Amino acid sequence: MTNMFGFATRTALAVGISVLAALPAAAASGGGGGGSGGGSSGSGGMPANQVCRKGLVWSKALERCVKAQSGSLSDKELTQQGRALALAGYYDNALAVLDAVGNKKDATVLTYIGYSHRKMGDVDVGIGYYKQALELEPDNLNTREYLGEGYATAGRIEEAKAELATLAKLCGNTSCEQYQDLSNFLTTGHE
Repeated sequence: MTNMFGFATRTALAVGISVLAALPAAAASGGGGGGSGGGSSGSGGMPANQVCRKGLVWSKALERCVKAQSGSLSDKELTQQGRALALAGYYDNALAVLDAVGNKKDATVLTYIGYSHRKMGDVDVGIGYYKQALELEPDNLNTREYLGEGYATAGRIEEAKAELATLAKLCGNTSCEQYQDLSNFLTTGHE
């Protein structure tokens, strides 16, 4: 009977710890905010109620958080999760995940590294990453929007307006989401 009791106790303890460990992640997923995301909201298969600790990423195959490192998931999955974390307001986590991406010469990776830095207050660092991303993809609408927001945050309003004009040209009109978001940012001073 002692062996059975010991097994049952260990099992109950493991289940209890699992539930307790999941609570902060579920609670944390409700906050953050993040402004416009532009495009799809793919999260690389990460459940909406799951935010892994810094340095970990969600493995859809294993259905648990695993260490964020090159090869732990594909670059595409790491990029999607890094983007989702950045847009949800988990900037440190996003940077850790995006750092694990093998291909650092990817415009989306550079954009969301820049986005995370800008949102943490490192506006000039963010602008630098946006410029690198635009060297790779000059027509990236999200990057143009975020660069304009970065310029506006830094008080460089003329440069922000130039990005708005570029967005109007790239979109073909002024009704695309990125143009509207940057225009609103310039009008209100926030997202």
